[in-house]
Amino acid sequence: MFKKPVIVFEGIEGSGKSFHINSVSNYLKRKKIDFIKIREPGGSINSEKIRRLILNNKSSFNKETDLFLYLAARSENLDLLKKYYKKKIILIDRFIDSTIAYQHYGFGVDLRLINFFNKKLLNKFKVDFTFLNTVGKKQMIQRLKRRKKLNRYDKFNYSFYKKVQTGFLRIAKKNSKNYKIINSDLDISYNKSLILERVEKLL
Repeated sequence: MFKKPVIVFEGIEGSGKSFHINSVSNYLKRKKIDFIKIREPGGSINSEKIRRLILNNKSSFNKETDLFLYLAARSENLDLLKKYYKKKIILIDRFIDSTIAYQHYGFGVDLRLINFFNKKLLNKFKVDFTFLNTVGKKQMIQRLKRRKKLNRYDKFNYSFYKKVQTGFLRIAKKNSKNYKIINSDLDISYNKSLILERVEKLL
């Protein structure tokens, strides 16, 4: 379908998205296919600085400040993303749908505001395909307990994550042709094979 697609991995905490983006990254390395991989917030030097500020457990920003910090981190990444757009495969751990799911569906920030700034920042840069990793409450809690260190976004109550995941599913429903939902409660090897199979088709 796409020779140099932009592929995004979305999902709430503990959903396995980071495992799967690393799995795809390793697959591309074995195939000697050029790609770049970034995370949001993060990816570039300045975006990583903003990431540390956002996720710091001592930070206590209001919801609008949180939004603008995430957008600032994205802004710092876009020179890199646009440089390699359609020239290399681009893998992104969280992107614009995370902003909508967390800031709008989770915190209630005006969706029009989010869409306005995303449109301004992205311009002609578009995502080709998204893997949405979903996870049940039990699995999510177990996985977070196994983490050595929790950041600020790992510590909300489950009702918040439920709202965010519902938001992700609504986004996926609207964009069903370019989305694949991965049930992270299922066997991880099975999900890995599903994702790699779809990636092969995208290439």
